[in-house]
Amino acid sequence: MQHARLSRKPHHPEQGQTFLGRLTLARARLHEVCGPARHTLAMIIAGAMQGPVFWVAPNWAAARPYGPGMVSFADPGRFVFAHAARAEDILWTLEEVMRAGTVPLVIGDLPSAPGLTPVRRLHLAGETGAREGRHAPIGLILTPEGAAAGVESRWFMAPDHGPESTRWQLSRKRARSAPEQTWQVRPHGDSFALAPAKSQQKKP
Repeated sequence: MQHARLSRKPHHPEQGQTFLGRLTLARARLHEVCGPARHTLAMIIAGAMQGPVFWVAPNWAAARPYGPGMVSFADPGRFVFAHAARAEDILWTLEEVMRAGTVPLVIGDLPSAPGLTPVRRLHLAGETGAREGRHAPIGLILTPEGAAAGVESRWFMAPDHGPESTRWQLSRKRARSAPEQTWQVRPHGDSFALAPAKSQQKKP
């Protein structure tokens, strides 16, 4: 009879990658970011992490990250941008980079939500990267509508700017271990911070 060996290393449960203070993303998994401000949220997440970021986008997309505008979120020098001719090529590239486990954050800007099979393949690629590479990669897919099946979590962000204020509304639409919730995101010093959503703010 074989017995499992006990490790003398202290056990620390995996808490995931934090961003905006207390929100987390599970590593070695695929997450979906959607809504009009999805690129902004992707930049905020990248700014909360260290190391290189691999970003794949369609070569026909008119809107692309602009270096001077990225500075307030993260160092543009950390980013490697690639462009693909088809959505299938974007998914293939994401899968290969996640499987390699060479970068901590992999982002795919997609024209529409992928099916369940590509999502499962990306989860498996993330697990392989965590096991055989240097990083347990986080995969982000950016979609307009937020309808990808099987993702670990789904986040929606949209502008909610006022006449004299900059802010966004962020909603966690899906997560395996956390409830749905909505917040405001506001600039805070050199970074960004969460605030209660309008519906949760106390009236004077």
